[in-house]
Amino acid sequence: MPPRRIAVIDIGKTNAKVVLIDAESRGQVDARSIPNAVRGDGPYPHADVDGLWGFILESLEELGARHGVDGISITTHGATGALLAGDGLALPVLDYEFDGPESTAGAYAEVRPGFAESLSPRLPNGLNLGAQIFWQARTFPEAFDRVEAIVPYAQYWAWRLTGVLASEVTSLGCHTDLWAPARGDFSSLVEAMSWRALFPPIRPAMSILGPLRPELAARTGLAPSTPVTCGIHDSNASLLPHLGRHETPFTIVSAGTWSILMTVGGAVGALDPARDSLANVDAHGRPVPTARFMGGREFDLLVPEIAEPAAADVAAVLEGDIQALPSFVPGVGPFGARPGGWTVDPDTLTPGRRTAAASLYLALMARACLDLCGLGRSITLEGPLARNRLFGAALARLAGVPVHASGDSTGTSLGASLLFGGTLPETEGSHAISPLQAAGFDAYVEAWRRRVSG
Repeated sequence: MPPRRIAVIDIGKTNAKVVLIDAESRGQVDARSIPNAVRGDGPYPHADVDGLWGFILESLEELGARHGVDGISITTHGATGALLAGDGLALPVLDYEFDGPESTAGAYAEVRPGFAESLSPRLPNGLNLGAQIFWQARTFPEAFDRVEAIVPYAQYWAWRLTGVLASEVTSLGCHTDLWAPARGDFSSLVEAMSWRALFPPIRPAMSILGPLRPELAARTGLAPSTPVTCGIHDSNASLLPHLGRHETPFTIVSAGTWSILMTVGGAVGALDPARDSLANVDAHGRPVPTARFMGGREFDLLVPEIAEPAAADVAAVLEGDIQALPSFVPGVGPFGARPGGWTVDPDTLTPGRRTAAASLYLALMARACLDLCGLGRSITLEGPLARNRLFGAALARLAGVPVHASGDSTGTSLGASLLFGGTLPETEGSHAISPLQAAGFDAYVEAWRRRVSG
């Protein structure tokens, strides 16, 4: 029998969670959460894996004692991997926002695969995992010589839980430069750098790597037979419940720190490596055209005090031509080379008007992404953007296809629970979104696009 109570370890860039999902109702039973802090000590900024490990074990112990835990699944953000030596790390798990890899960018450009092979654009800092590994190998050669295995981040946690090493395609296919989606194999970069032997065997995200290590079962009080999945990249965890469920092509918007738009069944021909569009690889190994921007991070920068916009706030923003223009996080998104700014002094705006302008900005950015990854026959919103009513209404108007907001509050965690099998029932709270009807909206959109293209 599949496990009934599934503890999902969900390591996002901003927060880390352990969420307990009931496999029958697919509802959240309980959860623990902490900020995912970056450590500044050591040779470079890096993930606090020891702090996260303590949090994970404490959460499993608490959830197990309170409710019971029958299985453990894992999902993490991408652009991250671990270099292992013996029973630990050869080097700290690098924070992908660190700019160190830029120092070897010239040499890296000579060996990285072309976009046609990897469908992975060259991204800033450490957002290409291949660039991270290349920089680590060049900068810390003695430590790198001790590396015995390279594992994606989700599989790092799976290894700590089970002792079993594995690689997995959704993480390898996440703008790493390490994977060739069309071939379903490692890219020419891996061969050129002689790294292939360092990557463990590929295992499906849905496979069971093994039970908990005996000492961890004793530490947490969980059964020694508790199964642990291989794990999955977080955007693909959001995508997983929808595979085979909608008429293709369809678009999923997965929101968190990043806003990631994936069009299943879409074509890759319009992808532009200069505009942060790429192909992710789904849990079945298939390329999925994808475009993205750092929507959650930008919204936090744009809106210091969130207030639900009233109709009067929206009208004032449209009439006053109050616009946020990309990009507020340099180097990423469809307009990553453009410096962000406002058409007015944002400090003069009320919280409601500022929230309204930022919500419209996110909708316009999402629509620009759809020009790159393709517009599906329908759009489903997952995560925080599903709760932003103005964003959803504006996107429905801009896209001209049905837009649905998911009622699921657990996001990637729920998708990751499906690694044990099963399907997702229609979630309470899921609903269709009516397109925005507001005077002046079309002129507002035209002005925004003119400014951005100019």
